[in-house]
Amino acid sequence: MNSSILNRIGLGNLDLGIVICIMLLAILILFIISIINMCSIHKLKKTYKKFMQGKGAKSLEQEITGLFEDNKFIKNSIEKNRKDIRILYKNFESAFQKFGVVKYDAFNQMGGQLSFCIALLDENNNGFIINSVHSTEGCYSYTKEIENGTSAISLGNEEKQALSIAIGGDE
Repeated sequence: MNSSILNRIGLGNLDLGIVICIMLLAILILFIISIINMCSIHKLKKTYKKFMQGKGAKSLEQEITGLFEDNKFIKNSIEKNRKDIRILYKNFESAFQKFGVVKYDAFNQMGGQLSFCIALLDENNNGFIINSVHSTEGCYSYTKEIENGTSAISLGNEEKQALSIAIGGDE
């Protein structure tokens, strides 16, 4: 069967039945693709409705804006906290952090270990030692400055022991 339309487009030798079969096959494929697209759109609509449930677009926008503002506030708070922590570390560095206490008898006849040495040091092992010696005539206190864990003045055994406890925590 010859068709004038097929002759005009240069396909005059093709059979019209083959052309119709090819077109029906193409329509069937497009119909299947259309059904698949409708199913996808249906799933998207369900997801959209679930997402927008109870919220309008305006309130959702406000929620998102609120989250961004909260995020900015948290970032600013974190930066402020970092600055505060740096200041605290700097201040804490010079505070007395280490100590050592040794009680002893200054004179063998006294008893009761009423004399004592206290070593107070900062993070860099700077500070002082207080030595309080108790005797029958009274109580006498002495201080010795400590720089970098050492003293310019010689230390007694109890003072060395207190300093050792403060620096290393051992007796």
